[in-house]
Amino acid sequence: MILRSFPGWNGTLQEAGCFAATGTIDLPAHTATETLCVLRSVSATVIDRAILASVQQRLLDTRNLFLLAALIPVAFAACSEADNKVLRPNILFIAIDDLNDWVEPLGGHPQVHTPHISRLASRGTTFTNAHTQAPLCNPSRASLMLGLRPSTTGIYGLRPWFRDVEELSGRVTLPQYLGQHGYRTLSAGKIYHGRYGREGGDEFDVLGPGTEVGARPPEKLVDTPQNHPLMDWGLFPHRDEDKGDWKVAHWVVEQLEGGMPEPFFLSAGFFLPHVPCYATRKWFDLYPESGTQLPPMRADDRGDTPHFSWFLHWKLPEPRLRFLQESDQWTNLVRSYLASISFVDSLIGWLLDTLDGSPYAGNTIVVLWSDHGWHLGEKLITGKNTLWDRSTRVPLIFAGPGVTQGAVSNRPAELLDIYPTLAELAGLPPKEDLEGHSLVPQLKDPEAPREWPAVTTHNRNNHGVRTEDWRYIRYADGSQELYDMRNDPNEWTNLAGEPAHAARVEELRGWLPARNARPAPGSAVRILTYENGQANWEGEDILPGEPVPEL
Repeated sequence: MILRSFPGWNGTLQEAGCFAATGTIDLPAHTATETLCVLRSVSATVIDRAILASVQQRLLDTRNLFLLAALIPVAFAACSEADNKVLRPNILFIAIDDLNDWVEPLGGHPQVHTPHISRLASRGTTFTNAHTQAPLCNPSRASLMLGLRPSTTGIYGLRPWFRDVEELSGRVTLPQYLGQHGYRTLSAGKIYHGRYGREGGDEFDVLGPGTEVGARPPEKLVDTPQNHPLMDWGLFPHRDEDKGDWKVAHWVVEQLEGGMPEPFFLSAGFFLPHVPCYATRKWFDLYPESGTQLPPMRADDRGDTPHFSWFLHWKLPEPRLRFLQESDQWTNLVRSYLASISFVDSLIGWLLDTLDGSPYAGNTIVVLWSDHGWHLGEKLITGKNTLWDRSTRVPLIFAGPGVTQGAVSNRPAELLDIYPTLAELAGLPPKEDLEGHSLVPQLKDPEAPREWPAVTTHNRNNHGVRTEDWRYIRYADGSQELYDMRNDPNEWTNLAGEPAHAARVEELRGWLPARNARPAPGSAVRILTYENGQANWEGEDILPGEPVPEL
């Protein structure tokens, strides 16, 4: 690229290593504002910010120093918004509901088939020690999008929607912050819990299809103890195209193929493998009944865990392991969950293929995450709502500009870190009121040190702290757990009571959140409180000596 009208500019660009052999741009000696706006446009394709600064300095050296020095800030303010936008990377934001570490890059299940998530991992950096801030949909997603911990917001249950809380009603979320800096924000599927963020307000510029299960059998396939309509799984005749997640993927593909103003923030939220885990034959047959491995489990696993740990999942639609064993449904549930994962993986492949064939391929960051994990018999339960790894550990993968390819980091990471990380990758001003920390140092060097552990909260004053080697849990009644994750990855041996580990417990306790907000007004559904020695589950006191339900 040859720039004419000011002496030495061509040389400046050549020295910077961004000289292009073709094309000529004439820059007549008009106003400084006009000239810099042209430069700004050129910089979007061939000149990075450092080069542009060098060119500006050469301009100062060759023209009226004082006049131009005064006009440069004005000139940049006068440049069109489109020029500013095109400098920033696009973002494809992929959320998956209830997906634990059963994906190939994390190795949570030895038989899982997720080739497209693996393909994404090969193009970017995978965090193998990433954890949610809350093992429940609404508080997890609210925390990620707000950049605040549940212990700060008081959002612990499936209600309320955070916009209905006075202190949070005007809080700027991740997509809104991007929108304030020129991004067009689009969303389909489950990004917030349920229909939150889709009914009024300005959470996104464009909304695609919402969350839906899609095809259902005429009657439930499995009669669970509480018989909740969503608590179902298995095989029945239907098509992949009839699923709600397929419709979400199709809409996102249409956006990528149809062309969008840049930069864009395009979010796709997949519902599966959330229950009901209905699978088509194609995916179900990947996991034959006779050969599918069940997760490791010990019948006495809860023998050394505090009784209070049961209160976090006291009465839930998700059945206990006992039901799965007695009804011969354990293998069926595992197969259905795995099949659902592989189906969603195929949709991710569809998105990646479309992105690769689009004009946006070279300038789009892809981030993939899950809101929390899911138990399938471990710790004698199914579902989420715990502070153990199976419920807190999630996939977290970044790929695209500014991200090291094929890298793996075992540094503790939090979903809370996504907000500041994307802001930094997009070149936005740091937002000082976020509680997470940018992962950009690890995206450049996966071995870069990281000061903070990952902290998960489930209801007030119940926290888990995860480092590279240890998991520490402290419940609201003061009871504790400690696990050596290097030597006991299944968390089978609680070391919290051993004197040899007292110093470790004290060290990890120092990472517990200093603030423990009371449940926000309107809190409901899966709310546990503990006041003056009395535990209360969803408005009902748990009586002393009361047996654990359905155990």
